[in-house]
Amino acid sequence: MSLSKKDKAAVKALWGKISGNAEAIGADTLARLFACFPQTKTYFSHWPELTAGSPSLKSHGAIILGGVSLAVDNIDDMNKGLLELSEKHAFQLRVDPANFKLMSQCLMVVIATMFPKDFGPEVQVSFDKFMVNVALALSERFR
Repeated sequence: MSLSKKDKAAVKALWGKISGNAEAIGADTLARLFACFPQTKTYFSHWPELTAGSPSLKSHGAIILGGVSLAVDNIDDMNKGLLELSEKHAFQLRVDPANFKLMSQCLMVVIATMFPKDFGPEVQVSFDKFMVNVALALSERFR
């Protein structure tokens, strides 16, 4: 799915406003992912606790948002920019690529609840298109 210049500008502007809250956004996203899609917990069975507010969720949530930030930085060529992450998820972690879409849906709900004034309908559409492209780039090495 192609991103227009307007989409890219909207994503970058939103990211500039929200990226300072990466740990909280990431932790809430993971907590929502585990609550809505409990099957995703299997990838994190090595964590001592999978509850909202746990140190593991905060830490890994920040890592996930770091990956999204990397995608924002490489918005013009996400396949190249996210190649290392795609390889890690495909060959080392063996994550089902369907989970990338689930994560992006949870992320968008968290952004909408935490930043309602900044996540209006037009920005939401642009960010959704962006996250579809992120999921596709992360799935690249699975093909």
